[in-house]
Amino acid sequence: MKMADVCAVFANVGLQKVTSVLASGNIIFSSEEEVAVLKETLQKAMSAHFNYDAFLFIKSEKEIEEILKCNPFPKDENFHTYAFIGSDGVENILAAEFEKATKAENEKGEIAAQTFYWQISKGNTLGSDFGKILGRKSLKEQFTSRNINTFEKIIKKR
Repeated sequence: MKMADVCAVFANVGLQKVTSVLASGNIIFSSEEEVAVLKETLQKAMSAHFNYDAFLFIKSEKEIEEILKCNPFPKDENFHTYAFIGSDGVENILAAEFEKATKAENEKGEIAAQTFYWQISKGNTLGSDFGKILGRKSLKEQFTSRNINTFEKIIKKR
């Protein structure tokens, strides 16, 4: 789906200052509405417009800043670091799955401030045992992940 179309859906339900970050479904907007109401409204609008079951996660600017601040892994050009956001308690599910998975060299997973973070060497993300677990249908609606660099771009764009 085109991010311009996604932004139009967000604007059409009354959100302000709607813009996208990258082509990965990261939408920045302003609203005074409660998160639970926003989530329901946006999921219905997205589902109707794109004809699929939309499942969204909404984070405030402060929450995004906290995710960046709490990243337990140092920046390293040889690794990707991902932060996972989702349903309450999903960080514990992900940590348990990570512990059961066979690890690549220097692969790490850790919970910090109720967010699961995963660090994996570049080129191994999709082929790792944990990477394969992330594609399970049973986990699909419980979380989404973003490279930590995406969170940095979101904050810079605000």
